[in-house]
Amino acid sequence: MQFSVAILIFVTFSVGLVQCDVSHVLSGIVVEEEISTLPPPPRPYAFSYAAGRSPGHVDRTHSEVSDGSGTVQGSFSYVDPRNQVRTVEYVANAHGFYPQLSHPQLAPQQTKAVELASQRHYALYNKIAEERANPHIQPVESTLPKDTVAVSKAKDRHFTLYEKIAREHAAIAAEREAERLAFEATSEANELH
Repeated sequence: MQFSVAILIFVTFSVGLVQCDVSHVLSGIVVEEEISTLPPPPRPYAFSYAAGRSPGHVDRTHSEVSDGSGTVQGSFSYVDPRNQVRTVEYVANAHGFYPQLSHPQLAPQQTKAVELASQRHYALYNKIAEERANPHIQPVESTLPKDTVAVSKAKDRHFTLYEKIAREHAAIAAEREAERLAFEATSEANELH
């Protein structure tokens, strides 16, 4: 009878350990185990959609297929400002992104507006590149996002709750460890050795 009760306690304790892994919360306890996992299986996907700015009118489409191992093929179409349908077919893989235009002769014309926009873009790009290259220039503090009072309070509540739960889990783990040690000290299996 005592042996079956001991087995029942051991099984209950083992199931409890399986369900309550808190090793990531506890500090000071080192758990060493070798984990060998296979890479996940490929996750292929495919999607397609069509949309428009008004009901019943389609002015853009997109479809894409992935083999799940890093190669993606797709195409998208849209209506350009000249009311022409433009289609871009592409392949993306570990070596890069390769688009192919359906109407390369319809490439954007180099107008005065395009030229000015390009100059502004490159000037801004060069300014940012220069700032990033100079380690002495720090980002302006006012441009960094700041927490609102509500967000700060929510973070504090979350951290307080996290600490409370971590303490509770540590207490449960200590209790389970004491139960395990008591079981090992009184089990019939230890008496046989």
